[in-house]
Amino acid sequence: QVQLVESGGGLVQPGGSLRLSCAASGRIFTNYVMGWYRQAPGKQRELVATITSGSSTNYADSVKGRFTISRDNAKSTVSLQMNSLKPEDTAVYYCNARSPLLKNLDYWGQGTQVTVSS
Repeated sequence: QVQLVESGGGLVQPGGSLRLSCAASGRIFTNYVMGWYRQAPGKQRELVATITSGSSTNYADSVKGRFTISRDNAKSTVSLQMNSLKPEDTAVYYCNARSPLLKNLDYWGQGTQVTVSS
């Protein structure tokens, strides 16, 4: 019923910026938490940032002050503005939508590659 599609990944030099976007097809309920996660080669998938329907945000310490998550509830989109990128930000970035009430309502996009390299 719900599908998430990420876009905006690519290759960027250290210190550069990228903006990732996630578009939801199908209905996302107003209380869903939206988030971005990433998985680097050989590492566990980790939280990058989350945002509630009321725009309360949470960031991993490693990206705080550099990344900004935002959402447009009317458009069912979520974005991640990434500034001052570092090589350690290199990963596949995944969009996530989940219900805080129903455990089985947990959706993931296919991911978009972000590579930070000189």
